[in-house]
Amino acid sequence: MNPGLFPSLNLPPYGAQTRHGASGGMEIWDAIRRRWVALTPEEWVRQHFVNMLVRDCGFSVFRIANEKGIRVNGRIRRCDTIIYNDVLRPVVIVEYKAPHVPVTQAVFDQIGRYNIVVGAPLLVVTNGLRTFVAHFRRSEVEGEAPQVTFLDGLPTAAQVAQMTSI
Repeated sequence: MNPGLFPSLNLPPYGAQTRHGASGGMEIWDAIRRRWVALTPEEWVRQHFVNMLVRDCGFSVFRIANEKGIRVNGRIRRCDTIIYNDVLRPVVIVEYKAPHVPVTQAVFDQIGRYNIVVGAPLLVVTNGLRTFVAHFRRSEVEGEAPQVTFLDGLPTAAQVAQMTSI
């Protein structure tokens, strides 16, 4: 594995399982999808982040979906990760970028478009080096913009449950 392509991240390390795939490229085990996937810099970030969500934040692997297809403006797009609550409502969307890709307004615009369809109250954008968490509270008044608060860190599963209780 080339350390330049897969640098240390500002995420907890874990024992990532990697192998050489049949086509000669590197693969990494995705415990959520339960299969080997191509090891790209973005996938390196995803696997570290999902591991942290489960191990350190207490989210259930059974409530996480990676590469979830959604329809946006008539086209199929893929949300990098969606976390669901106990009644299977989306509560968190995560958008990953490779470590060398800066987190810009365009990335927030992308996840915002996805969230028009998904309707999750928490949006997370990370490149493994910088992570941003935004909490959206929809207004009770029709036509009024939602209130957006950027959080200092990633909340635990219990905190998300309290923030998003129905």
